Amino acid sequence: MKRMTKGLAASLLLAVPLAACGDSNTDQAETSRWDEIKEDGTLTVGTAGTLYPASFREEDSDTLTGFDVELMKEVGKRLDLEVQFKEMAFDNMLTSVQNGQVDVAANDISVTEDRKEKFAFSTPYKYTYGTAIVRKSDLSGIESIEDLKGKKAAGEATTVFMDVARQYGAQEVIYDNATNDQYLRDVSTGRTDVILNDYYLQTLALAFFPDFDITIHPDIAYNPQEVAFLMDKENAELQENIDRVLGEMLEDGTVKELSETFYNGADVSVEPDVDATIVELD
Repeated sequence: MKRMTKGLAASLLLAVPLAACGDSNTDQAETSRWDEIKEDGTLTVGTAGTLYPASFREEDSDTLTGFDVELMKEVGKRLDLEVQFKEMAFDNMLTSVQNGQVDVAANDISVTEDRKEKFAFSTPYKYTYGTAIVRKSDLSGIESIEDLKGKKAAGEATTVFMDVARQYGAQEVIYDNATNDQYLRDVSTGRTDVILNDYYLQTLALAFFPDFDITIHPDIAYNPQEVAFLMDKENAELQENIDRVLGEMLEDGTVKELSETFYNGADVSVEPDVDATIVELD
């Protein structure tokens, strides 16, 4: 599997009335994280770097690219900010947003009600639904989503797809930022039985590994989803500014063009017409 901007302030300070001097609490309250980002000129973004085609490195290249990566680069350009990417496992991204190590997480992240309680999301830029990769020879003994019980489901612990696997009693096999070929090979060889993931990612995975004994299950489609950038809930100004330029990018066709580049001609910015099961998660 293939792996994939930095003397007015002084004059303003001089214009502040002397009566305001010494009120450090007021000064601190008026300085937001967005102000700090603008002053520094850098937006720090967490991403995996191993998730094709959202965030990866081209073969024989050290350049990070991908749909989410290039979208975020364009957002930064339109906000006149340099984007600095920090690569990490998905399970670490949410914590890194919470503790301020990164400003944004960009990694094909699904919008969920649970996450919306803890984080802020941008305008969605991708619409998709869940599918299941199984062995082509026997569908891993799975006829429907209810048959996941006892099956070995591969993934990362905090994804919505692993939540679905747990809901149906699957045995979790957790990977730490592994590459896609490892996930897929393990299903093919029987080390695991199923990978629950995004439809578009699954179809691309199959195209890259035609010799693996894997296929998308013909009878499993579930939970239509929206994908967006994830931020700290307190950083409302950052969210507003990202939404502003992302709206421009959706309107002027930039998102569609990048989607077609990374998703083999598909426009993931429009909702797919599919009859998908809604899985109510506990």
